[in-house]
This record gives sequence, C-alpha cells and structure tokens, in this order.
Amino acid sequence: MLYGDRIVSGAHASFDPATGSVRTESGRRLGAITLSKGQDAMADPEAIAAALLQGVREHGLGLLPWSDASIRLRERAQWAGVSGLSNAELCEALEMWLSPLLGSKRRLSELDPGALHNALLGLLGWENQQTVERLAPSHFTSPAGTTHLIDYAAEGGPTVELRVQALFGLAEHPTIGPNRTPLVLSLTSPAGRPIQTTRDLPGFWRGSWADVAKEMRGRYPKHNWPDDPTAAVASLKTKKAQSRT
Repeated sequence: MLYGDRIVSGAHASFDPATGSVRTESGRRLGAITLSKGQDAMADPEAIAAALLQGVREHGLGLLPWSDASIRLRERAQWAGVSGLSNAELCEALEMWLSPLLGSKRRLSELDPGALHNALLGLLGWENQQTVERLAPSHFTSPAGTTHLIDYAAEGGPTVELRVQALFGLAEHPTIGPNRTPLVLSLTSPAGRPIQTTRDLPGFWRGSWADVAKEMRGRYPKHNWPDDPTAAVASLKTKKAQSRT
C-alpha cells in the first residue's frame, strides 16, 4: 500500500470549545488527512485530559466553572499585588493545579467549583492568603454591624454598596490597604435606590447631605434622617423600631 508505513490508526481526542467537552474518534490518518473515522467511547483518559488542558490553553480560563468566590479572590489578589493567580500564571501552571482535578471527566463543566477554589488557595499558599486578607479584605463592616462585599473589579476602584444609614456615626472615610485607599461608597436609600457615590464621606456629610436628608424625609418618613449624621446611631431600623430598643 502506498504510504502504508505512514498511516496511523487509533483514537483521537479533540476539544470542542462550543461545549467545553472532548470529542473522541477512532480512525486511520495519513498525516493531517483523515482516511476513515468513527466514534470511540473508550478513548485513553490521559488523551482526554490532555485535550481538556489544551482546550483551556487555547480558549482561555473563562471556560472553567469558577465560583463567585474564586472570581473575587483573583480580583483581590490582583489589587493587592499578590502574584500567582493572573491569567498568564494560571495558564503556565495548568499541569500542576488543573490536571489533578480532571480525572475521568470529559467536560470542563463537570469540574467542582469548590475544588477549583481550593486549587487557587493552594497556589497562593498560606502567607499570600494572609496578605490578600490584610491588604484586600473581602467585606466591609459598617458601623451598623452589616457586612458588604467589596467589589475590586469596579471601574472606580474598590467599591461598597450600602444604605447610607449604616454609616451614621462615622466621621472618617473608610479605607483599605497600607496606603489607606478610600473605598468608593455607593450609598442607597432604604429601598436600595442610589443616593450618592463618594470617596469623601465627611465632605458628603458637610455638603450635600442636608439636601439629601430633606428629600429622604419626604420619601421615607419612618426612617431617621438626622441633621448631623456623625452624631447619630447607625441603624437600618425605622424610628419606631429603634425606639423599642
């Protein structure tokens, strides 16, 4: 047979980015030319895992089922200047952290988001995890005792959305990190409607707060809208509920 010594038979695994899965075919090939093919459900697991890895390399980490916590961890690490979780670094280390999670899986969607998150923590290591927690905390705790996620991917910088009443009694603007970076405060009404966005809370209290409070008293008369918010008690409760406590 002409070129018979160059014809290769066996199973071939290829990645399908549309489905995030591996297709396996058996067949005979002459170089890049397929002479015959058929479905092969018994393809080598190592070949399937290699195809999944190559699919991530070629089409990006966005194909993986990241949890919200994992996405936020990567954003926080980037903001804190902690290396190890950038796209380039994760792709370079795929064999180390992603290969052990693949097992007999044929689809990336079958990966456990919790296992992916643990892999990120493992790449960071204990010391870097503590650095991220110190420089880029995941939450902001208000004077009212409420906790709020900090959005490190926000266009204006690390941002917290919360009701303005949760900040009563606070005379200084909240900051994070060793450089005391001001949080962007996205302040809302009791109904969650935007009131003001500020990086200068004391300036807001001294400036436009009087007009805001006047408008809020008309819209939400059951809630407290003090003339001097720095001297008020932070609470999300109505005036009646506050008086009972």
